[in-house]
Amino acid sequence: MTRLLRSSKFSLINRALLLVLSFTLAGVALAQTAQKRPTAAHEEDPVFHDYRGVKLGWLADEVRKKLGSPANKADDQDYYEFGQNERAQVYYDKATKEVTAISVDFIGNGNGVITPQQVFGSDFEGKSDGSKSKLVRYPKAGYWVSYSRTAGDNPIISVTMQKFSPQ
Repeated sequence: MTRLLRSSKFSLINRALLLVLSFTLAGVALAQTAQKRPTAAHEEDPVFHDYRGVKLGWLADEVRKKLGSPANKADDQDYYEFGQNERAQVYYDKATKEVTAISVDFIGNGNGVITPQQVFGSDFEGKSDGSKSKLVRYPKAGYWVSYSRTAGDNPIISVTMQKFSPQ
């Protein structure tokens, strides 16, 4: 009888430890999953929804009509130069010729350089060296937008909007 009681106590302790261990592991897994999410998804409409009037989903011919003749032209990408401080790349789906992404680079701090307020509706905190970056997903709109600024007196500001890839 003593043997049965010992094994029962041992079994109860093992079960309790297994239960505690299971909850601990589940908590760690949830915490790791939460940390892997680099950005929050926003349900509101994006502030940055076009570049010079060109939107995601447009056809290549519509883009070229709106922006003019690109400096470099291909089936899947056009490269534009607007002055010395602004460059843009428009990416197309090879099969449909629809715009899938637009990436714009501005050089320097002068007039016409895009600001975080124009991209997200408000500024956001950067690093102490002046650099900053942010990516926001807009599930309802079907695309994400990123803003990146390098440090220094003559920064490069890159803004990209891209459709979500089909899964």
